[in-house]
Amino acid sequence: MRNLTQVEATERARLLEVTGYDINLDLSTAVQPTGRTFRSVTEVRFRCTEPGASTFIEVAAESVRSATLNGAEVDLGGWSAEKGLTLPGLAAENVLVVDADFGYSNSGQGLHRTVDPVDGETYLYSQFETADAQRVFAAFDQPDLKSVYTWHATVPEHWRVVSNMPIGREEPAGEGLKAIHFVESPRMSTYITALCAGPYHEVRESHDGIDLGVFCRASMAPHLDSDDLFLITRQGFDFFHEQFGVRYPLPKYDQLWVPDFNAGAMENFGCVTHAESHYLFRSQVTDFEYEQRANTILHELAHMWFGDLVTMRWWNDLWLNESFAEWASHWCNTHATRFTEAWTTFLSIRKNWGYRQDQLSSTHPVYTEMPDLEAVEVNFDGITYAKGASVLKQLVAYVGEEPFLAGLRAYFGKYAWGNATFDDLLSELETASGRELRKFAAQWLETAQVNTLRPEVTIGADGGYERVLVRQEATAAHPTLRTHRIGVGLYDLTDGRLVRRERVEVDVAGEQTELSVLHGKRAADVLLLNDEDLTYAKLRLDERSMSTVVQHIAGFESSLARALCWTAAWDMVRDAELAARDYVALVMSGLPAETDINLIPATLRQATTALSLYVDPAWAPTGWAGLARTARTALNAAEPGSGFQLAWARAYTSAARSDEDLATLRGWLAGTGVPAGLTIDTELRWAILQSLVAKGAAGPAEIEAELAGDRTASGEREAAYAHALVPTAQNKGAVWAELTGPEALPNWRNRALLQGFTHPTQVELTAPYRERYFATVAQVWSQRDSEPAQEFVQLAYPAYLVEEETVAATDAWLAAAADQPAPLRRLVAEGRDGVVRALRARAKDAQSA
Repeated sequence: MRNLTQVEATERARLLEVTGYDINLDLSTAVQPTGRTFRSVTEVRFRCTEPGASTFIEVAAESVRSATLNGAEVDLGGWSAEKGLTLPGLAAENVLVVDADFGYSNSGQGLHRTVDPVDGETYLYSQFETADAQRVFAAFDQPDLKSVYTWHATVPEHWRVVSNMPIGREEPAGEGLKAIHFVESPRMSTYITALCAGPYHEVRESHDGIDLGVFCRASMAPHLDSDDLFLITRQGFDFFHEQFGVRYPLPKYDQLWVPDFNAGAMENFGCVTHAESHYLFRSQVTDFEYEQRANTILHELAHMWFGDLVTMRWWNDLWLNESFAEWASHWCNTHATRFTEAWTTFLSIRKNWGYRQDQLSSTHPVYTEMPDLEAVEVNFDGITYAKGASVLKQLVAYVGEEPFLAGLRAYFGKYAWGNATFDDLLSELETASGRELRKFAAQWLETAQVNTLRPEVTIGADGGYERVLVRQEATAAHPTLRTHRIGVGLYDLTDGRLVRRERVEVDVAGEQTELSVLHGKRAADVLLLNDEDLTYAKLRLDERSMSTVVQHIAGFESSLARALCWTAAWDMVRDAELAARDYVALVMSGLPAETDINLIPATLRQATTALSLYVDPAWAPTGWAGLARTARTALNAAEPGSGFQLAWARAYTSAARSDEDLATLRGWLAGTGVPAGLTIDTELRWAILQSLVAKGAAGPAEIEAELAGDRTASGEREAAYAHALVPTAQNKGAVWAELTGPEALPNWRNRALLQGFTHPTQVELTAPYRERYFATVAQVWSQRDSEPAQEFVQLAYPAYLVEEETVAATDAWLAAAADQPAPLRRLVAEGRDGVVRALRARAKDAQSA
């Protein structure tokens, strides 16, 4: 594929106006065992502002049969999938017809094909972001060359076909085949066009004049809980219609839950695709999973306005697309669905992702110039999504929600069906709010890294505050001190409960800010900076407050206040200010009393990370035993059949290390000793078995027996992961050979093997692969599609080898790999950052022994 540059895209957009695509796909080959390719005939109509000029079009095909421009043959001699097709001698009005054979994908990019092991049926779906439309049809594949699209597809007659628009007509197309012809679409960018085909199970309803559909593979139909999916979708439409003041502009809105999806979901206009593996639940789940799914549904729905109706001009504003949808989904969840505490989840899950990403050596401003597509591919990160959304949340607090929405409505009205930039949005927000926002934008969007806000408290003899300072810190490499609008909460301990007595809002700026508003007030048991989580900053607690929190973190009535304290403690561990074992002790003492299910998985994940990476290895067995004991006690105390019981059962399954605990897990699989109310269903059975395999307490025979009872796509994925966990040198060698071999694996298998190859209990077993990783990583990067290549670089990195030797090996590779692509070097350097941080944290933890 062509690595399109911003300079090339700008020039092509100046030269061309694309007036229409007509795309005809013959997908009858998809069901043939030897069918590797499909035929695609594209007719593109476009204008040229400088007749006689030349341009190019992307055609990432296996082969091109023919191409004509205005009736004349186009020379195919210079065509390649990497360069595209040169178009010389353009007229003022042009018609290009490209007849080509494109390859079905198994990487989740382009037109992905999956065969369901349950019934042998074939399923297709498209995925075109960032610039993979060119894998399916000849395309001017950049966001600001919008056009209208008419899709046609020839498919087996029992298939359904879904695209951005409704079907106009269908007709027979030969034995066992039919041709589907879709209605012409409104203007949109190439990357949000879509076509999905296969014997999908379909459920439909209508809401507020919009035809709604949900789809999944036929074998997953029993797990398509369409009532809940439609409920969240309806609530989202009602809320966004009211708030945005602009109706959803298409006649229908379809959502498909598809297999082997790389991301969480994709905002194709009116034809959204979701990851089946994340969001169709085959077994019992907690409200945490339901809220995550609701958030994703609403995120993609928000994109229909922000991203699809109005689209960024170039990928510099990718952050705005994703940040807005991220902010809007949590805002809508809080106000329009049953997930009223969604901002707590935003902090504990999404914002923590942003904090982590922002402290890597690869950190970048929220707004970043994207010189080319390769740079874009690695920027779907925690800064683009979570930090950007945090900045928008701060902006809403800064200008007020109503002025923000007024500016947003004006923006939609002015730029509908076109392209715009953040500067365009900022102008509308300034007009609506009457506030100058350029300095705010420069401070928050054009600088990198995260500030730390640290209170310094002096309490007088009378028990009142003599002085309260907020000290703002920045790193030497990124010294920006920002202006933060924060809440400051004063919490008093009463009968074990932490009750907020008062909350004030203040602006914090510069190196230190004195909170004179607190002078003379009775000192609180907890002084909580950034109460209500308005700004984006790491927090610290003063000594008095920290002491109270350690003993009474569950006493906060607000889940968001608890989340702020959990996050502060976790940041202190990562910054080597708090011994990791003390954090684990806090989790064991405070988390069993947690009443917000959304805080439990995130905090347990952090405790697991602390034990795997941040504690002194000599103490780790003690910590794992304590966590397993805590989890077992908590699950026994939880209400039978509740999400809390399931969350703690999962934690126990993961933490189990001792012979006694592993024997308990084996008993659960056999149906003995199962706590009352706990259902050992399909997904939990796999989790238990995988935990046993990783620790040598089960093996290949048990995996195959489990797979025999779950011969599904999900079962095959879980079995592949379990097999990769088998702790023998021979098995690890076989897995590595498959991951690095000449044949690209299907993305689900590639991911499962990578996830199972390394495990915190298998450090010695995978240590020899540190050298092999650095010898192989560049080759894998060059041979794989971008998604599986990135996953290999990140997941195969020897992160659990927390040794100076790993840092030295990484430095040596980076020094020798100056000519390697910048995105590859970035991801390898991020692996190094993790090891360096873990070394510091382990040193801190060892000091507390």
